[in-house]
Amino acid sequence: MSEAKIEIYTKAWCGFCSRAKRLLDDKGVAYTEYDIGMEPARRAEMVERKPGAMTVPQIFIDDTAIGGSDDLAALDREGRLDPLLGL
Repeated sequence: MSEAKIEIYTKAWCGFCSRAKRLLDDKGVAYTEYDIGMEPARRAEMVERKPGAMTVPQIFIDDTAIGGSDDLAALDREGRLDPLLGL
């Protein structure tokens, strides 16, 4: 199975962002992080990709919107995250 393309939109000092990144780090997968605080244009990009998304993190796996930190953790608890990550 090939490794998934993982993207995460974050902001500094965001506990939920840190939790989501820690879960991905624990899985040993690479991801691309976009800090919408440092790159304001990324916020518009995030909302375009997932209309109505107003909070971070917003996580995308292979261009599919997964949601936030709680959504990522729920997928992991249900055993559905590893297959999405290509693990």
